[in-house]
Amino acid sequence: MQHVSSDFAEFKSGQDLCARCGTSLDSQYFDESGITALPPPGREVVLARFELGPRYCGVLEYFSQFTNLLASNPAAIETDGLDWAILPNGTPLAPYLRFDRILNPWGFGSFQVAVRLEESATIEFVARNRAYAPAPGAPAIERIGGRIVGRYWYDGAYGDVARGGI
Repeated sequence: MQHVSSDFAEFKSGQDLCARCGTSLDSQYFDESGITALPPPGREVVLARFELGPRYCGVLEYFSQFTNLLASNPAAIETDGLDWAILPNGTPLAPYLRFDRILNPWGFGSFQVAVRLEESATIEFVARNRAYAPAPGAPAIERIGGRIVGRYWYDGAYGDVARGGI
């Protein structure tokens, strides 16, 4: 093993992985977000989207949600009739198949997730207005937002020209 520094990560020659966390040393971050008007009933909107390039893999590490009601009242986490979903390659992701509440509020520390993104994956955070209707006299959700954050790196299984691969 070769040491980069006693204070920094070690890496195994030829693998380019951090010996402490196993992350590829060439990993980069993605951070995508969007805020938009609530879509009409029966419509879906993509709040955040990230597409991995060919031969790149990754991991989704955080997601967060926003509504105009949540911004003024941190207890306003229920979004009955408004469904949220995380879709890698257009497929619902368990346990985030469809949820009708704010799980990770925007602006507060989100709970970390570790969702592996396969090679060349596209990940989307979507919201669908199934039939949202506020209670009579209650304030309405008018604006929604979503954010996804993660890392991506070159998948060495496909070879590396610099090291004599493909």
